[in-house]
Amino acid sequence: MPRLILIAKGFLGAALALCACAALYSYRSSYAHVDPTIEFIQVPEAGPGNPDKVDPIEGRVTGAPPSTRLVLYALSGVWWVQPFPERPFTEIQPDSKWKSITHPGVLYAALLVDTQYRPPLTIESLPKKGGHVLAIANVKGRPSPVPPATLDFSGYQWEIRQTPRGAGRSGNLYDRANAWIDAKGWLHLRVSKEVDHWANAEVRLSRSLGYGSYRFVVQDISHFEPVAVFAISTWDELGPSREMDFEISRWGIPEDKNAQYVVQPWDVPANTMRFTAPPGTLTYSMTWEPGRVTFKTARAASDMDKSDVSEHAFTSGIPVAGNERLRINLYVYYFSHRQLQHDFEVVLEKFQYLP
Repeated sequence: MPRLILIAKGFLGAALALCACAALYSYRSSYAHVDPTIEFIQVPEAGPGNPDKVDPIEGRVTGAPPSTRLVLYALSGVWWVQPFPERPFTEIQPDSKWKSITHPGVLYAALLVDTQYRPPLTIESLPKKGGHVLAIANVKGRPSPVPPATLDFSGYQWEIRQTPRGAGRSGNLYDRANAWIDAKGWLHLRVSKEVDHWANAEVRLSRSLGYGSYRFVVQDISHFEPVAVFAISTWDELGPSREMDFEISRWGIPEDKNAQYVVQPWDVPANTMRFTAPPGTLTYSMTWEPGRVTFKTARAASDMDKSDVSEHAFTSGIPVAGNERLRINLYVYYFSHRQLQHDFEVVLEKFQYLP
């Protein structure tokens, strides 16, 4: 009898050991197959892209396999790798946390990737999970505690761009004092000399208008220095950029033509048409419809059909309407050996939109 009890106890012990091993294997197996996740702990404010401003961003990764790291992106028209092109990776610390800096955007994204992933500088949309991308998370930027200043021009409300003080000293600094409305209701934009830099000007329409006809009456800009830039653009901060432009500039080359129509990306030869904008008040118009956009420039604001300066229609790569808003921008082109010598200003007499 005691021998039988001993044998039974032996079988029971073996069974318990097998159950424990099975449970441990099951736990380890299930843990090994848990999908990694990314969370954000600290998120910067939302804002327009600004290469001179960076803010801290921080988070945590759960279930990250060994030898993985993060790639951060900020959305401003397109997704831009962060914090810099030469530093596209963010390491995960032993406590599973990560921290870095990022330039402003309306959205921020983190990708958990393996060592084979090669992040591009910009992307139109975030990649799908799979392959070299093990997890993806994105988050909206925090609302700014101070709403942007606004002005009313031609019956529409426009937000005035302001660069935070101390953000840097390059050509991407903006001062709200450089945009104003005069007694006639005309919009003035100015580039002014500060102590150690030039301050630019930009206004942005407070809402999207979509397809339709856009018309701007602009006073003489033919006297601009070669590095001066005046641009009227569609721009979608939520991406893709949906950017189409009137751009008045010689881009630092005095003998070059001073104007162009562009459907981005500009480096596709068929997407840019350059022309010469003559002296005097000009009317710039853009008619945007599905699959087609027609740009036109004329001398007389009242008679578009008899005084054409230039006209061009693009039918390839035309963006569909989305969350784009108009931007009117006056700034200095810094990618030139030439330096700006004097303040300059542009005056817009009228804006008109017809759906």
